[in-house]
Amino acid sequence: MLKSMIIAFSTYSKIPMPQVEWDKKSMHYSLCFFPFVGLAIGVIFVFGYEILRWIGFGKIAISAILTVLPVLLNGGIHMDGFLDTIDAKSSYQPKEEKLRILKDPHMGAFAAIYGCVYLLLSFGLVSEINQHTIFLVAAGFIYSRILSGWSIKTFLKAKRDGMAATTSDAASKNVKWILIIEGICTAIGMLAFDFVRGGLCILVGLGCLFYYRKMAYKVFGGITGDLAGYFLQLCEIFILAILAVAK
Repeated sequence: MLKSMIIAFSTYSKIPMPQVEWDKKSMHYSLCFFPFVGLAIGVIFVFGYEILRWIGFGKIAISAILTVLPVLLNGGIHMDGFLDTIDAKSSYQPKEEKLRILKDPHMGAFAAIYGCVYLLLSFGLVSEINQHTIFLVAAGFIYSRILSGWSIKTFLKAKRDGMAATTSDAASKNVKWILIIEGICTAIGMLAFDFVRGGLCILVGLGCLFYYRKMAYKVFGGITGDLAGYFLQLCEIFILAILAVAK
């Protein structure tokens, strides 16, 4: 289990971890620890917010730092998937060509444009966070990873190789049920903290998951690691948006 946790943090974050052997057995439960990466990011996010306020930073500086903080902590792995997916979707090419674009390391014009739009929107929405809603934003980092991890294990894959297929194949059959339990616990915590806003966050996440599955199956023939990253970024910004509206 410890190896599985280390592999999860090493894969999905830049948080320093000891070196371990990446064998199939060690990867059996790594997806179960994916939400724990979100927990670590959420804790740092909340503490960062409070420390910056205590130091005396203004709203603009705090918003800018908190906008880039999750990207720095996860190494940009999910933003990379978001940008690759935008490029592929915007190409209007056949399915096979879209999948090739996902693997292309070069960034196209649409990725650059929508990347700027995403960060600018995030900056504005983060500026609407207050000392109450920030805890739901932090919970959103956990929730989005539970849904993303569950999709990797259960959704149809667009190709038989790649990160999503490899991770799914290595994962134990019990992983999807463990993620469901983690999701229920997280949802209960969000509802207990704030029933209305927590409930809205939960519904928004499920709405994003529904859209993600429908879009991925129609446009790409299934999901990939990049599409899972796209979903995660989409889920997190929509949670920010609903909390900005319902603050």
